[in-house]
Amino acid sequence: MSNPQTLSFPTLEKVARRFLVLSEPIRLQLIQLLMGGERCVGELVEATKGTQGNISRHLNILHTEGILGRRKNGICVYYFITDKTVTQLCQLVCQKVN
Repeated sequence: MSNPQTLSFPTLEKVARRFLVLSEPIRLQLIQLLMGGERCVGELVEATKGTQGNISRHLNILHTEGILGRRKNGICVYYFITDKTVTQLCQLVCQKVN
């Protein structure tokens, strides 16, 4: 395997953090659900059969890491994927797992 560039340690720490964020199955499930388009928190809670507090916590982590964006419409908060490289990464890894 060729290595076109050597990454600095701080950059490797950022890469490791991204993988750590993506290492939680519920977060991967949320990303998978959002690949079909934006959804409100209530829809995601129902689809995952999780609790609103738990799902909101995971959505907030994904948002803080820049993977998801969000917008408020009335009392609903809608989430959507902002980092398309994450969907590409998930698809690539899932192809190897199946």
